[in-house]
Amino acid sequence: MRTTRRGFIGTSAAGAAAVTTSGFVPYIPATATAFANQEANDRPRIACIGTGSMGMGDAIQHAQFGDILAVCDVDKDRAERAKYDVRIGKGKADAYGDYRKVLERPDIDVVSIVTTDPWHVKIAIEALQAGKHVFCQKPLSLTLEENQLAWAAAEKFPKLQFFIGTQQRAQKDQFCRAVNIVHKGLLGDIQRVTTSIGASPVGGPFPIENVPGGLDWEMWLGQAPKVPFRNRRCHYEFRWWYEYSGGKFTDWGAHHVDIAQWALKEDAKGKGPIEINGVDARHPVPFKDGYPTVDDAYNTAYDFSVPCKFASGVELIVTSRGDNGILFEGTKGRLFVNRSKITGIPIEEGWDKEKFGDDDLKALYKGKPFEGHKQNFYRCIREGGLPVSDVYSHIIAMNTCHLAAIAARLGRTITWDPAAEKIVGDDQAAAFASRKPREGYEIPRV
Repeated sequence: MRTTRRGFIGTSAAGAAAVTTSGFVPYIPATATAFANQEANDRPRIACIGTGSMGMGDAIQHAQFGDILAVCDVDKDRAERAKYDVRIGKGKADAYGDYRKVLERPDIDVVSIVTTDPWHVKIAIEALQAGKHVFCQKPLSLTLEENQLAWAAAEKFPKLQFFIGTQQRAQKDQFCRAVNIVHKGLLGDIQRVTTSIGASPVGGPFPIENVPGGLDWEMWLGQAPKVPFRNRRCHYEFRWWYEYSGGKFTDWGAHHVDIAQWALKEDAKGKGPIEINGVDARHPVPFKDGYPTVDDAYNTAYDFSVPCKFASGVELIVTSRGDNGILFEGTKGRLFVNRSKITGIPIEEGWDKEKFGDDDLKALYKGKPFEGHKQNFYRCIREGGLPVSDVYSHIIAMNTCHLAAIAARLGRTITWDPAAEKIVGDDQAAAFASRKPREGYEIPRV
């Protein structure tokens, strides 16, 4: 039976309600591609906001499931590149420099947000307000407060999908297997998890330069403080400035801390660490009261080991040292996993043999069949229900990432109340929970 695109958009809300009220999940074969019927009117209409290297990659994948009607980037060259790419805009998509023009369009069903971090939550909330399903790249947020604002928006618009680009959750033979082993108790009681997320680069001083033609520097900065253009602040390099990012704490922490807390079942409301020790952290420039004292060099931590203790007694170490990946240590065994391998005696001896099948994967996927990352996103638009990379669990992991960065910036231990979602007993540290945006770039509160 053929279902139209408009029908899918309209009935996805009903599907979500059905899942919520009765537990029933409509059956769709795992091989089916959501909306991928042959007629154009049966496919979702997509806009891609942010078309740098990651944004281009995501756009190419989105195009497998729908039609890209619009692309947007504050860098005109990047927007034009996506517009004319035969895999994305095919010369037919409209190109914009202001995302608000995209959100004004009633013919857009889905937005993919692959901008710099300070724009994520603002655009995502405004997209939800405009009735769009949201795919947003990690890390979702810049601050702890933004996590709370995003959570409130997701709850207010439950019929719209709010999906996060933590694609490691869709790696069956690495991360899904590791999480399943921990969930099954095969490692015994977990005592320690080490997430090795790599070191930020060191660089600078960088000179003030002329803004390249076609780049809207004012819009690129958005909520961040107004500063002169330096090429190494912009595009990919934004990650190494606390003004726009948490450095490796949020860049790679959004991946590995997410998997660690998923495995520990510390990824729900009220969960998270209670003590975060940032004493062992070094920054490439001098700091005072948690802020860099120079503005012409990378400033995020380049060497660190931040233990985060949970109420259960489990310790999660967020470190720049060692091989990139996650080490789980339990009373019965340990294993290491990253994007290319999973190792340890439990793997060599097959402790999970007969305990890692389709039903186990379905449990990890919240009742959906195991499939690729974006397939799951479009399936959930079609069927309703939570995706594997849901916004809520991501926010809990991001709390840990931000707390680690704050503790490292201040070089001391801070205390977190997961239930109240507040830093307690340290007013200076608590002040880092939010940042006042520049006028005109405020984030909606819904």
